[in-house]
Amino acid sequence: MRLGGGECVLHFKITKLDIFQSYFFGDVEFRGDPYKFNLQAQRRGKVLRLPFGIVPKKNRVVVRLSGPDDIFVEDYLPYKGESEWVEVDSDEITYFVADHQDRFDALEIMDGP
Repeated sequence: MRLGGGECVLHFKITKLDIFQSYFFGDVEFRGDPYKFNLQAQRRGKVLRLPFGIVPKKNRVVVRLSGPDDIFVEDYLPYKGESEWVEVDSDEITYFVADHQDRFDALEIMDGP
């Protein structure tokens, strides 16, 4: 799957997101298909992994979580290939979501700057 310049190409609906001691785990939907979602701090650096391959135009993509009332948080993450789950490792996103729990309903991935 090829990403297009700057536009929201991949839009996941967050259906469940639970906090655990140092990470979040839940479920997302993409094009009607369910996937597990793991959000955690950067243990091995910033990382984005998806359950299917993409071909970004840049080496980093914009990963944004958003919700009602214009709340959002985003970070630039390197795409590190395929995984069984949707995996996001980002201190900025993880800490912001921890401070604003239960306010996010979308995960968006766009080509980086």
